[in-house]
Amino acid sequence: MKAVFVLGPTASGKTAVALALAARFPAEVVSVDSVQVYREMDVGTAKPDREALARVPHHLVDILDPTEAYSAGRFRADALRLVSAIHARGRLPILAGGTMLYYRALMGGLSELPSAQPALRAAIEREAAARGWPALHAELAAVDPASAARIEPADAQRIQRALEVHRHTGRALSEHHGDAPADPPAFESLAISLEPAERSVLHARIAERFRAMLAAGLVEELEALRRRYRLDASLPAMRAVGYRQAWDTLEGHAPRETLEARGIAATRQLAKRQLTWLRAMEEVERYDALRPDLDRAVADRVARFVDGAGA
Repeated sequence: MKAVFVLGPTASGKTAVALALAARFPAEVVSVDSVQVYREMDVGTAKPDREALARVPHHLVDILDPTEAYSAGRFRADALRLVSAIHARGRLPILAGGTMLYYRALMGGLSELPSAQPALRAAIEREAAARGWPALHAELAAVDPASAARIEPADAQRIQRALEVHRHTGRALSEHHGDAPADPPAFESLAISLEPAERSVLHARIAERFRAMLAAGLVEELEALRRRYRLDASLPAMRAVGYRQAWDTLEGHAPRETLEARGIAATRQLAKRQLTWLRAMEEVERYDALRPDLDRAVADRVARFVDGAGA
């Protein structure tokens, strides 16, 4: 049993490569994306369009309401089930997306992290209100440099969780992740990473795509979601890049005229975190996301993998 992963930072072309592979091989796509799971969140998630979804079977897209939560553990269970079912249908599973924690959970198992500590969490929030999240990020860097390297100084949620774990257990969050059980999945995998040779081109793509999202009605989509569902800023769906910045605009916390710049900056930070994850993955095969023959080069490599011809 074999499966192919198409990983990469946002705007690196993962969807296009996955669809190109599905045009060459009998395949089904499993989304490795923590936001595409949500229904009615279409503009800001860069989901495949309706034609692509109709042409190629996709899984883990539009499976939850925006009020619900999804987790790496649930993704692992869903993905293992789907890979087995797709293989049983005689098709190739292509797992495509940029949520690297999901990839890690699937391939390496999950560690048993300590449960939430409300009192500690509240204390950290009070400290952040007084000192600012960048100051707490600096504190995190002193006690857990590995986690701090993956977390932006303004990423309140992840800073809070990492500090909470350290203060509760006396161990770094990254050390807990290292406790993940050796429970590899029962399939052979090929992991392709799309990484642009020129970061400036990726930044330009990110800016172009976020502007297109605004033009396509990102704010209006969020307004409709707020009318339809009981949403608040703490929900995972509303913490997603793009939606979080649009939420701040609708709540009056930030001017509408700054939304484009804030959204582009947040998306660039997301891409930076994704690339940090990818650089630590020795098992992936890296392709320049900007090469003109990318689709063919990746498809040829997948053909050798499927045929058992090695590299």
